[in-house]
Amino acid sequence: MELEKTIQDNISQNREHYDAVYNTIDVHKIIKILNNLESFLQHHTTTEISWVGMYYQDFKSKIQGQHILELGCGDCINAAVMAALGAKVVANDISDKSGDIITALNANYKFEHPIVFVSGDFTKVQLKKQSFDFIIGKAFLHHLTLDLEFKILQQVATLLKPDGEARFFETAVNSKLLDALRWAIPMNDRPSKLFSPKAFKQWEAQDPHPPRDNSTKHYKTVGFKLFDEVHIVPLGIFERLNRILPFNSKHMARFKRLSLRFENYLPIFIRRFGARSQTIMYKNPKVSLHV
Repeated sequence: MELEKTIQDNISQNREHYDAVYNTIDVHKIIKILNNLESFLQHHTTTEISWVGMYYQDFKSKIQGQHILELGCGDCINAAVMAALGAKVVANDISDKSGDIITALNANYKFEHPIVFVSGDFTKVQLKKQSFDFIIGKAFLHHLTLDLEFKILQQVATLLKPDGEARFFETAVNSKLLDALRWAIPMNDRPSKLFSPKAFKQWEAQDPHPPRDNSTKHYKTVGFKLFDEVHIVPLGIFERLNRILPFNSKHMARFKRLSLRFENYLPIFIRRFGARSQTIMYKNPKVSLHV
C-alpha cells in the first residue's frame, strides 16, 4: 500500500509539473522543424547530445514503417520527427497537454501515419503484447522512482517484439566526485548545494526528479533482470564544460561536435566515469515475461 502511494505521488507530481511546461509549446515551431527536417537532423544528431544519443547507430534509417512507442513524449518534437520519417508512432505521456500538441500536429502536417496519443499512467495503459519494434524514452526514466521504473520496464518487455529494441537516453551519474561538483555549482534557478544549502533544499522540494540511482551500473542491473541483451553507451564527458566555456553559439556548436567525436577515442572506462549522459539499449526480452 505504501509503495503504491509513493508511485502515485511520483506520477501526480510529474503530471502537475509537465501540464504547466507543455502548455507553452508552440506547435508552429515544430511544424517548421518538420518542413526543414534534413537540416534539423543533420545539426542535432551531430551536435546536441540528447539527439546524438537517441539517434545513435543511425536510428534514423531504421525506423521507416516501424511501430514505435515513445514514453514521455513531452513536447512531442521527437514523436513528430519519427512520424515525419515514416514511423508508425504511438506516443504516451502523463500530461494530456502532450495529447493536445499531437492533435494539432496531425491537423497541420500530413504524416504518412498520423501519430496516436495514449494518455495517462503507462502502467495502466492497455496495448497489444509484442507489438512494437522500438520502445523509446528521451530523458524519461530518471523522472521515475526506482519502483515505478521497474514496473514500466516490465511492461516495456512485454510490449516489445522478440527482435525489437528498447532505447533510452538518460543522464549518467557514475562518479560521486563529479556529481558533488555539479551540485556545488549554481545553475539557472538552482542554487549551490554546497554554499546555499537551505535554498537548495527549497529548490529540491520542487524538483520533479526524485532522488535515485542514475548510474550505468543501475541501468545494466535492472536491464538484465528483464532482457537478455544490454548495451550502454556513455556520452558527454566534455559536455560538462559547455555551460562554463565563454563561446558564442557558433563556436559552442563546433565545440560540441568535435568533443562528441573526440571522446570516442578515449578508453571506455574513462568515458563511463566522466559521462554526463548515456544511451541505454535493451534487447531480447526474457521469454518468461510473455508466458
